[in-house]
Amino acid sequence: MKKILFVSILALLGAVNADSQTVNDIPIRDIDVNYVQIVGTSRLLSNKLTIEIDFGQENKLFSSDKDTRVKDVNGKNMVFNSMIDALNFMTKNGYEFVQAYALTLSNQNIYHYLLQKKKTE
Repeated sequence: MKKILFVSILALLGAVNADSQTVNDIPIRDIDVNYVQIVGTSRLLSNKLTIEIDFGQENKLFSSDKDTRVKDVNGKNMVFNSMIDALNFMTKNGYEFVQAYALTLSNQNIYHYLLQKKKTE
């Protein structure tokens, strides 16, 4: 009986985890817009990127944490290995690549990827 309960709990956690990534407390798959922009900024002393997603959302005025960062099931900011890692993540969540460009500010590259929600037929 304990094994069945344990397996059931694991299955439930797996189902919750599948759609648990959020931006501004909205599951990524449920963002109801046609376009989003991924903004990737390199992290200090790391080769990984901090990814923020702009979909035109209104952000909280006095938020201590940026509302545009992708959060995992535990509410922690997700870190991506590269912009391609973030692009693959967003592709799995129903978006497709449109255009990209990079800006350099104070010797730091900031990458911008424009994505469009995949059309369902």
